[in-house]
Amino acid sequence: MEFLDLLKIFAAVLALATAIIGHEIMHGWVAYMYGDTTAKNAGRLSINPLLHVDLVGTIIVPATMYFLPMLLGSESGFLFGWAKPVPINMSEVIKKGGYNAAMQVDLAGIVYNFTLAVFASIAVVAMTKPTGADSLFYIFTYIFVLKLLVINVVLGVFNLLPIPQFDGAHFVMHLALKHKINSVAEFFYKNERYGIVIVLIVLMTPLKEYILVLPVQTILNLLLS
Repeated sequence: MEFLDLLKIFAAVLALATAIIGHEIMHGWVAYMYGDTTAKNAGRLSINPLLHVDLVGTIIVPATMYFLPMLLGSESGFLFGWAKPVPINMSEVIKKGGYNAAMQVDLAGIVYNFTLAVFASIAVVAMTKPTGADSLFYIFTYIFVLKLLVINVVLGVFNLLPIPQFDGAHFVMHLALKHKINSVAEFFYKNERYGIVIVLIVLMTPLKEYILVLPVQTILNLLLS
């Protein structure tokens, strides 16, 4: 493995950590704004990455998604993953701010990811593609910003999907409860344990191309145009 490959891996890991840890902290921070101190009391509003590492979502899934295509003889795959969920007392949030507050908590991580992606796209457009004459710091910075852009768009799109346990499903649940459509909320609640299975099916089958890759490419093209 060449030094440039190691640089790319380190940049990708740093970008993924920035994306998924910030995503979770934003959920806790918005909940805190509505009076829920659960995440703060647990010390989970910290940027210390060790507090947010999830064995499956932070290590196993990203490593598999990145290195498996390389082992099969193709280019490295895209990075996707998640951090350990920040604890939230949603009942406290709803008591203070209603279901609208709950939906803001649900979308907080997604808004963070897309906001970060916008800033990263501005930086990528402003920078010139590095050459061998550029410093290692500039090359690393360019790779990091590019990875930051792609990973945040991927996470933003995926979390919008109404998959049980993920933000899109939580948003739909609280929207349904707001309008007293309890059957929809009950459906997502009862099927939460199948969320990770659905995620793996999407990532490991051609569904990924239509549900994830196509919208991600569309957004990237828009941001970089």
